Amino acid sequence: MIENTSPSPVKFLRIPKRPELVLIKNDDDAKIATYKLARIVYAETGASSLIVVESLCAMIKNLCVKTGRSFEDIANDKNIFESLSKKSAKHSDLLVDSKNSKFQMCLRTVKRMMSGQLPDPVMNATRFHRTENSPDWATTVGYVAEVDGLLFYL
Repeated sequence: MIENTSPSPVKFLRIPKRPELVLIKNDDDAKIATYKLARIVYAETGASSLIVVESLCAMIKNLCVKTGRSFEDIANDKNIFESLSKKSAKHSDLLVDSKNSKFQMCLRTVKRMMSGQLPDPVMNATRFHRTENSPDWATTVGYVAEVDGLLFYL
């Protein structure tokens, strides 16, 4: 008979399972909406002046208040913003470099709007279009403000 002279039986170590890899997303919807709206405001206005940027932002805020829609919902509405259409000449302006000084002006203004610290130079307007366009709905109502080539309506 052979004696077992080996040390205690071998113990198997349990190797923990590798954790699943998870894609990290930016869950800050407000930040996403802020940047998207800033890009839209930049594309729609060309950031030609602070007053036109403030005017479009005020109109967006007015639309949110009047309709109860969120900033995120409005930021995706192709019926409001021509630049969201891929066929628009302004669509490529949505890709503005985030370090561009005019884009930064739009971003600061959108942040002021979202925090409720922006005056309303467009007198509660909830629609707009450029002076070179004339949508059907604009022929039945008068505009309340004209700012740097944008007409604003109630």
